[in-house]
Amino acid sequence: MYEIVRRHLGKVVAGAAMAVTGTAVAVAISLPGTAGAEDTPSGRAAGGAGASGASAAGAPSGARGTDGAGGAEGTGGRGAAALAPATVAPAAAEGDRGTGTDPLTDTELDRARTLALGPSDTAARQDVDGDRGRPQHLGTELADPLPGREGERRAQVRFYDYARDELVTRTVDLTTGRVESTATSRGVQPSAHPEELRAALGLILASPLGKGVREDYRDATGGELESPDQLWFNGDVYRTHRERNVPGALSRCGEHRCVRLVTKVRNGPWIDTRNLIVDLSAKNVVRVG
Repeated sequence: MYEIVRRHLGKVVAGAAMAVTGTAVAVAISLPGTAGAEDTPSGRAAGGAGASGASAAGAPSGARGTDGAGGAEGTGGRGAAALAPATVAPAAAEGDRGTGTDPLTDTELDRARTLALGPSDTAARQDVDGDRGRPQHLGTELADPLPGREGERRAQVRFYDYARDELVTRTVDLTTGRVESTATSRGVQPSAHPEELRAALGLILASPLGKGVREDYRDATGGELESPDQLWFNGDVYRTHRERNVPGALSRCGEHRCVRLVTKVRNGPWIDTRNLIVDLSAKNVVRVG
């Protein structure tokens, strides 16, 4: 009986010893070196001193940390402070005349437009406001170079003549001042110019159909809408071939110059004007949808 108790007691003691040993091994693996000691003020001081000593003893004098206050080579030290502040170089001054395929300068744009308005037939043409003598300017761009004349600066100027509802395209030589060619076409509607969009918004506000726009503006701001300049606006040509149902009043859009607008209060909410189409040629506003 005594021998049986002794053997069982030995197994219990041996098991306990193994458990303690396993725990010690686990702790040793989890907490290597001075881990845990550095969490105390004295441990951190000792660890910092040890690390500094090791660095001083084993590393070359130039191998400093990137954030060290005393490291001239570190990005956070005196090396970074010595760098000059970044600056933005001013844009180069634009000359009166470009070269090659450079975009047209402001001077060339003005000259091209003046030259294109020179021919005598211009007096009979009119812009979106009905003013005669100046067809509505749509855009000016550098003309494609001709073979053997690559160095010459030529411009292509596009106008819309509201008196005849036709697109006028003139090519001018910016060096000689000569109008090289004039082409006219009907039923061609390039993108709308901002001046045309402003005129369209003015027609909406003057129309009975603009009552809802004025009411929306009053609700949003508490003030009265009296001028297109009180709104942000954008838009483009109304193209009937993209629409499912075109009212009879808009059946000539394409032959006429028609636009659709999107508008919003400046720094405020949108005002929906997408269902109001303006025929700039007929000076008419039509609701769709």
